[in-house]
Amino acid sequence: MTNNSYSKILVVLCLFISTVSCTSESDAIKITAENYHDLNEKLTEIMVHDIFSPPQASRIYVYPNIAAYEVLSNNSADYLSLAHQVNALKEVPQQENSTQVNLRLAAMIAYVEVAQNLVFSDVIIQNYRDSLYNIWETKNKKEFKRAKTHAKQQVENIKKWMSKDNYAETRTMPDYDFFIEGPARWQPTPPGYIKGIEPHWDKIRPLVLDSSAQFKPAPHPEFSMDTESQFYREVKEIYDIGEDLRRKGNKSKEIEIARFWDCNPFVSITKGHYMFAEKKISPGGHWLGICKIANQKTQTDFEQSVYAYTKTSIAIFDAFISCWDEKYRSNLIRPETLIKQHIDPEWKPLLQTPPFPEYTSGHSVVSNAAAEVLTTIFGEDFNFLDTTEEPYGLPAREYQSFRQAAEEATISRLYGGIHYRTSVYEGVEQGQSVGHLVNHKLNFFKKENQMLTTNN
Repeated sequence: MTNNSYSKILVVLCLFISTVSCTSESDAIKITAENYHDLNEKLTEIMVHDIFSPPQASRIYVYPNIAAYEVLSNNSADYLSLAHQVNALKEVPQQENSTQVNLRLAAMIAYVEVAQNLVFSDVIIQNYRDSLYNIWETKNKKEFKRAKTHAKQQVENIKKWMSKDNYAETRTMPDYDFFIEGPARWQPTPPGYIKGIEPHWDKIRPLVLDSSAQFKPAPHPEFSMDTESQFYREVKEIYDIGEDLRRKGNKSKEIEIARFWDCNPFVSITKGHYMFAEKKISPGGHWLGICKIANQKTQTDFEQSVYAYTKTSIAIFDAFISCWDEKYRSNLIRPETLIKQHIDPEWKPLLQTPPFPEYTSGHSVVSNAAAEVLTTIFGEDFNFLDTTEEPYGLPAREYQSFRQAAEEATISRLYGGIHYRTSVYEGVEQGQSVGHLVNHKLNFFKKENQMLTTNN
């Protein structure tokens, strides 16, 4: 064979190798931050469909995000595991040959595998999962299988850990006993007169708090319907605000704020003899929607997005535990009940009163905890357009910072007629305390100054 023939064979062989290499690379499963945003959005859709309570929703968000984060942090040069940082989470041994694993894909798999154990509509999420798996397996079967195997150990670790957070035990505990008499004690409110939601949520294992009572707020003003008492003045203030807003009409700024931050999955609509639920996002879902908006605006990559969702969801989860600890300790009656009893029997709040005790304001606590964490991640003066409520028929609102959004969420409870002034402002301090603890206690990064902070 001539040298020229050898040269031709060599050229053909090189072309073949090049073609195979290009095909292999083009068949790689590419996962982006948008894929992770979609995954969180899908989980929100399912929770709205299933009508989970706000505390339950916080639990459903946090474990899948931690699972995804732990997959990424395993063998990572940049991110630290949360094992031994959050309560009772044990680390998974570093897995060999992780450099050959598509870790972004493995994180997506871990998220959806954990999430399907937490929702009621498991068929919906399983079908969604199977559709994703079919796409990935068709794209690159070997890469998908390797990622799924890699994710499995972390998934089992998270599932075992979350199964011991006392959630199952609280399902068998007694309901709130509203037959106990007392003029200040919370009572179910119209139109559904729903029993108290999650009276034992204080027994859920927190992630960063040392106990559910770590940030126990100051007691609310002493109950008294004496017209000279502080408590009565706060009751009367809610009535006066409601009457003023009725005179202003539906176009007032205050009414727009109240409705935008309602976030009540339990709104009951009565038409004739029929009662049905108007499905809405939870407070935690709203703030994770804001997290998505911030990630998209700053064009964070997949890993940074997972970090932001995880840290925010941890703050939201512990904020609910802290708030619910106080709600069922003080068992304070809602403004609607007292106003009907003592001022105007026909009065209705602008927003439907949620089915649990008044003190402290859950949205105040959760919003301020989330705002503190997001401010640490994205910066002090981060302006954004909040489009989170658009799918529920409400126009977007613009904010100059996360703290400004939290302030508006806080005051919305006064405008809505569902919380007293002390409750919303004690809730601010309680929520900020939780957010500060998350910021200072958890270390996500191996290198100093690596934290994402982006100003506009």
